[in-house]
Amino acid sequence: MPRDLVEHYAARSVERNPKPSLLELPELLELRAAGALVLDVRSPSEYARGHIPGAVNLPALDDAERAEVGTLWTRVDPARALARAEELGRAKLDLLLEQASALRRGREEHPLLVHCWRGGMRSARVAEVLAAHALPSARLRGGYKVFRPWVLGRFDEPRALRVVCGPTGSGKTAYLRERARAGEAVLDLEALAHHKGSAFGHLGEPPQPTQEQFENELALAWDASDPERELWIEDESRNIGKLLLPARLYAQMQASLVHVLEVPRAERVAQLVATYGDADREALAACFQRIEKRCGRERTQRALEHLARGELAAAVEIVLDYYDKTYAHSTAQKRCQAPFLCGGERSAAERDRDAD
Repeated sequence: MPRDLVEHYAARSVERNPKPSLLELPELLELRAAGALVLDVRSPSEYARGHIPGAVNLPALDDAERAEVGTLWTRVDPARALARAEELGRAKLDLLLEQASALRRGREEHPLLVHCWRGGMRSARVAEVLAAHALPSARLRGGYKVFRPWVLGRFDEPRALRVVCGPTGSGKTAYLRERARAGEAVLDLEALAHHKGSAFGHLGEPPQPTQEQFENELALAWDASDPERELWIEDESRNIGKLLLPARLYAQMQASLVHVLEVPRAERVAQLVATYGDADREALAACFQRIEKRCGRERTQRALEHLARGELAAAVEIVLDYYDKTYAHSTAQKRCQAPFLCGGERSAAERDRDAD
């Protein structure tokens, strides 16, 4: 890798029609971090399953076109398939160049970083066309296919984790944000998962990403943090909504010392009411019903009656008994530091001191 990769490609970008460079994955990620734009030229459905975070989808072939070319390749003749792909590409050439030019605006010091599934014909052709029209480009050797093993391998790297746990409503996410504002390294799993972790966790959140995309986002966030510093992270079960934490990350969390937040129950109830008070009542009722088997039919019905009367705090009080039992069972199996208070009249500085 050149000693100063960014300056290397900035110098190349002043050439009129530089030939597209072939990049290794670490080079592409370094240029991406410096502000270069990644163009994913795979089909929309491939991109939707998972992509390099921040990449823009500029498909060489859409889903129907890719299926057509694939059928020609396997059932008729590869030469016919290539000819058809060229024909389809020519038909959208002007649009591709217009979109690529617009996307590169403001990033002229960087080449456009192009990739397809395995660094084959799709990315090669698009990169050549871009370069021929004075849009400097570079292509990822091996394509998206080399990115995925890199993603899953990130969590083999051991880290000094500070795992924060506490009962439902104790403000673990807010506490982590305090740590981030204080300059600490924080990995916010729930923000990446678009889910707060409980049966109610999807309320007020955008749709969850695919499992593959969650892993991609998580790996880049993990990689961006300094491995020499402690990394603060919230205690989670293996599942966050429909998503699953990578096994190696979860194993590191389970082996780490846990910092326990203790918050008065009344504050926890108030926090949960503030979090979910604006949620649709039917959606809230569905969440209560989802935990009926574990919470008990009679208690669930009482909670639903309170909810129907607009008494969310009373409904929350009922289900907290269930969640507190679950929390007590899970923390009994962890290595916990002495609990520290987080709430009431204590200042953030006092809470930080107790956590250290």
